[in-house]
Amino acid sequence: MRADSLRRGLRRLGVALLAAVGAGSVLAASAADCSKPVYLTLDTGHMGVAPLVADVLKRHDVRVTFFAAAERTKDGGDSLDAHWAPWWKARAADGDEFASHTYDHAYWRADLPDEKGQKRFTIQPSAGPEAGKRLTWTAAQYCENIRKSSDRLAQITGKKPLPLYRAPGGKTSPKLLEAARACGYVHVGWSPAGFLGDELPSDKYPNQKLLAQALERIRPGDILLAHLGIWSRQDPWAPAVLEPLVTGLQQRGFCFRTLRDHPDYRAWIAAHP
Repeated sequence: MRADSLRRGLRRLGVALLAAVGAGSVLAASAADCSKPVYLTLDTGHMGVAPLVADVLKRHDVRVTFFAAAERTKDGGDSLDAHWAPWWKARAADGDEFASHTYDHAYWRADLPDEKGQKRFTIQPSAGPEAGKRLTWTAAQYCENIRKSSDRLAQITGKKPLPLYRAPGGKTSPKLLEAARACGYVHVGWSPAGFLGDELPSDKYPNQKLLAQALERIRPGDILLAHLGIWSRQDPWAPAVLEPLVTGLQQRGFCFRTLRDHPDYRAWIAAHP
């Protein structure tokens, strides 16, 4: 009797294991089978909507890439301070990816002549102790500001950020991009249809207009851009537009992927582990 019971138990265990393996294979196939990917990226902002954004992403099983700077927040600190560290750590646990937005949200304003073989630029941070000032930075200083954000993200999330970055406002020059690439960072912009409009004034660009426009124009392969709170927008874009945009795209057969899977960046990421 004991032997029969043992055999029956082993059979049941084998069936369960096969079922589990099968389910895992189905899930893996489903994750890989994505003919209409889009790549949602979120830059930091005042962070007032960050918890609501995280809820939407989690509810709809969406993975995104965050570009982070230490920007001023509604709680009086900055978006990479100790207050927000648990939030970022939770995003890592959810499977999101991270990259630098420069630590001081530093805008490129102009190229300057090289000096003693050093590339130089006019840079204007909008965060940090020198916010609003026009500064002269060498390529090494610019790279250090990119790296500082990446290092801080690694420290608070326990996850190595991608070797990518986004210049604030998307403002760059070939010389700036060459400098960043030389220190290990490739720039990521966004697709024309991927500009989701959360930076625009809400009286001229109400949420419903932005939603309809995005659902009509977005195409497979597009990189989408929004923010974790824009100070100037009176009618917040997130999460009001974010959730219907996510569900609307999913209903149209789109799937959300991080930039780790983007064909333009896969080789660079693999070469810079």
